[in-house]
Amino acid sequence: MTVIWGLDLNEIQWSKFKSSYMFTREYHLRRTKMIVYQLAMILCVCSESTGTAALSDYVDQQSEIQGQHPGIYVYNNDFVGAASYNIFCGVAVAFIFGGAFFFDLFWPERHESRSVRLAWKICAVVVSVMMLSSALTMTIITATQSARIDGTDPETARTFWEEVKKKPALTYRTNPKALASVVLSWPGFIATVASTVILFMSQRHDDQYGPKSNFGRRLEDGVGGDTAAETEEKPVGSK
Repeated sequence: MTVIWGLDLNEIQWSKFKSSYMFTREYHLRRTKMIVYQLAMILCVCSESTGTAALSDYVDQQSEIQGQHPGIYVYNNDFVGAASYNIFCGVAVAFIFGGAFFFDLFWPERHESRSVRLAWKICAVVVSVMMLSSALTMTIITATQSARIDGTDPETARTFWEEVKKKPALTYRTNPKALASVVLSWPGFIATVASTVILFMSQRHDDQYGPKSNFGRRLEDGVGGDTAAETEEKPVGSK
């Protein structure tokens, strides 16, 4: 048996990804956490991924135009900065709630010190604030700003834009990849806040009653006429 930080690594089993175990009623808020944590991760990662695609197009466009025409400068720093921050926030959300997802999946009855439980709460609040600031930044920059080609007249700048391989729209709000990133960032933020609330509620319940739900405690005590029929499958070797 390999144990790291009090966690038995033998509990990491593919069988725990079965819906019958992942969405068991035995643990408090189990199904809610499995769904909402994944929503937060997926939406935020999709937002940063589409933002990355748009960012890459603008950086490639800038490099090609400036490389072919010395003295010309392509300004897109505002979007590059906003998209870069959105990437960081998306990764942070995935790290925190991805960790919470897998810890709850593999070790739902783990013991955590007060400092660790406090750290979970602080990190959840921090990434929620970060995701809000990122969604606002992406929305404002995309809706109101544009890239521009400096160092020449508008007609020549248009020619330079047309001759390069990648032609992302200079007006950010007309770029579908940038718009997709903005649109996905808001439900991602909402799911992150919901995940934070659920994490707080789950920890409060754990402090009072432990990780088991009322249903789970009845099963554990062997109480209830229909408990045998309602017992849900658990992977081999799980506790």
